[in-house]
Amino acid sequence: MRDISTYPDVINFLTSLADGDLNIATGLVWLIIATALSLVGGAIGGMLLAGKDIGYHLSAMLGALFAPAGVIPAILLGLAALNFLTNY
Repeated sequence: MRDISTYPDVINFLTSLADGDLNIATGLVWLIIATALSLVGGAIGGMLLAGKDIGYHLSAMLGALFAPAGVIPAILLGLAALNFLTNY
């Protein structure tokens, strides 16, 4: 695991990710990160909204399943807008 930072491809990818360069690879990584965060946020929101009514486990599961349905299209539109705006 220590040697992963010595590969030039990994160094270039991490540099482009930290620099804000938007390409297919970094867009996919940001999509995965945002989807994971939306899963956590949806689970917390579901537990806060309906935890006492239908149970905390069920409300967390439903919140985690339905949260990415609204987040993923917004992320894709945002990344497309960022890609469009970087050309100007």
